[in-house]
Amino acid sequence: MKIGEAARVSGVSARSLRHYEDEGLIVPGRCGNGYRDYCRSTLDRVGTIRSLLESGLPVRLIRELLPPSGTDASGADAEFLREVERYRDRVAARIAGLVEQQEALDAYLREAAARPGPR
Repeated sequence: MKIGEAARVSGVSARSLRHYEDEGLIVPGRCGNGYRDYCRSTLDRVGTIRSLLESGLPVRLIRELLPPSGTDASGADAEFLREVERYRDRVAARIAGLVEQQEALDAYLREAAARPGPR
């Protein structure tokens, strides 16, 4: 299917599809006239990419570790999943740090509110 229909079916813009191609994340086929031709497996990959990007995974990591389009790379899948887990763990550590900061600010505000005097 051409890029307009692929955008509609996948739920991403034609611009995003071009960007994914420019970044090396997808490789659509080409028609004789040079138009991009998107197959179902490419659109499935676009869904995976979109989900990973929405979860905060950087394009660099997706490009480096997501198995190439159209390959059977079960080893790369396992490596990719391990890297996603490591990324998730780093996000969780940042969240824990932010929660600690929030709790410290809450404690400060409680103490400030309990002190007598002008505010």
